[in-house]
Amino acid sequence: MGDSMDIDVVIPVPDTSRAAALQLSHELGLPYREGFNKNRYVGRTFIMPGQEMRRKNVRRKLNAMPTEFKGLNVLLVDDSIVRGTTSQEIIQMARDVGARKVYFASAAPAIRFRNVYGIDMPSIEELVASGRSDDDVAGAIGADMVFFQELDDLIASCRAFNPRIAAFDTSVFDGKYVTGDVTPEYLHKLEMRRSDASKQKKPADGEVIGLHNYK
Repeated sequence: MGDSMDIDVVIPVPDTSRAAALQLSHELGLPYREGFNKNRYVGRTFIMPGQEMRRKNVRRKLNAMPTEFKGLNVLLVDDSIVRGTTSQEIIQMARDVGARKVYFASAAPAIRFRNVYGIDMPSIEELVASGRSDDDVAGAIGADMVFFQELDDLIASCRAFNPRIAAFDTSVFDGKYVTGDVTPEYLHKLEMRRSDASKQKKPADGEVIGLHNYK
């Protein structure tokens, strides 16, 4: 990566990607810099309801420091790319303070499938990597290039800490559900419940909307 591109500096998206960014900068032989100040009173943006709220809160949560970006080709590292909303705003923030090129690395593989085991992930249409190539994802979020962790490497790194691990759930990356009972019908119902549009739908007169509609 470092030899084939003109990256000047590696910058993490705080806080969860710091370990990955530090190791990546070491492997590439590139400087590591802290380029964002974080407002710790704003929660996780990817689970906030509605695109507009997510966009606004990214700007409230992070502040880019011009001295770490101006005139440089930067490699931003984040823990994952879900809808792409957060990534898109962060990339634009880097450009706004003078970054020349913005490359984006995800410490997780591309999230292309629904999660059915308890995490309130978006519907599949809202996952920016679903049905898109890496180049298409880069275009969607405004990056010069996007890099995703390889699933085999992720599994191997987990096994390095515990060799007894034979397998674990990677369904959001490969669409293989470990319980074996996830049917297309169930996925369709889940899709209808999880989309932004369905969450924002107002109930008809007399209709009772349960809490499950907002999960």
